[in-house]
Amino acid sequence: MTSRELHDWIVLNTEAGHSPEALLEKLLQAGWSETVALNALEGVLRSRAAELGVVTVPEPDLIGSPTSVTVGGKQIDVMLSIRSPRLVVFRKFLSDEECDAVIEAARLRLAASTVIDNDSGANAMHGGRVSEGMFFARCESPLIRNIEERISELVRWPLDHGETIQVLRYGIGGKYDPHYDYFDPAIPGSVEPIRVAGNRVGTLIMVLQAPVRGGSTLFPDVGVEVFAQKGNAVFFSYDRPVASTKTLHGGAPVVEGEKWIATKWFREKPFNA
Repeated sequence: MTSRELHDWIVLNTEAGHSPEALLEKLLQAGWSETVALNALEGVLRSRAAELGVVTVPEPDLIGSPTSVTVGGKQIDVMLSIRSPRLVVFRKFLSDEECDAVIEAARLRLAASTVIDNDSGANAMHGGRVSEGMFFARCESPLIRNIEERISELVRWPLDHGETIQVLRYGIGGKYDPHYDYFDPAIPGSVEPIRVAGNRVGTLIMVLQAPVRGGSTLFPDVGVEVFAQKGNAVFFSYDRPVASTKTLHGGAPVVEGEKWIATKWFREKPFNA
């Protein structure tokens, strides 16, 4: 089967109602490598979705490779765009004043960060995550509402299809070991989070304060290191909860100074805050 024949086969079977999972299984059975099969499926399905005007995961409008986008009347520079993993870095998504105001609103509400336990689904302490954090209520203030609405417009995803904004503070030695943001359906602890609002399908990390040294966002599978810069935002999405999305990422240890970030996770379905 040639590349063109593969493309036509995927389109034909998709329009016949077969799921991407079923098509992937058939391609693997036919001897295609997982990487080639996944890339072909992703390319064809994204193309068809774009033709139909359907957005299947959060996705900024970067058609034509613009150097900047305008969101809510604010011009935001596009610094980096990668297809696999789907990764975009924006410059000055937040103003310095907004960064400072978010930090001050969060400072007195911080508590030790936790992770979701793989077995129980409960929040638990973990040595791989060293930070303090808190969650704002959705649109709890004019400041947070403005940021939430800007995020929704930027990634073209409904405001309520996302978790509320989390703020994290990393002191010296603070870190988050490499991990995936999606919930692995094979893990018992993922059952309840997925039931609540579907799986996570994208992430936006906004830098509120940059450390002097360290604290980069790392993507080990592709050797990318995004340095923390105040006001910048790092977006990445994952349309399947699988490692082949190459969205393994982590926060490198802070060596000097403090790092503050605000994170927004996007869900498949409405998330009742």
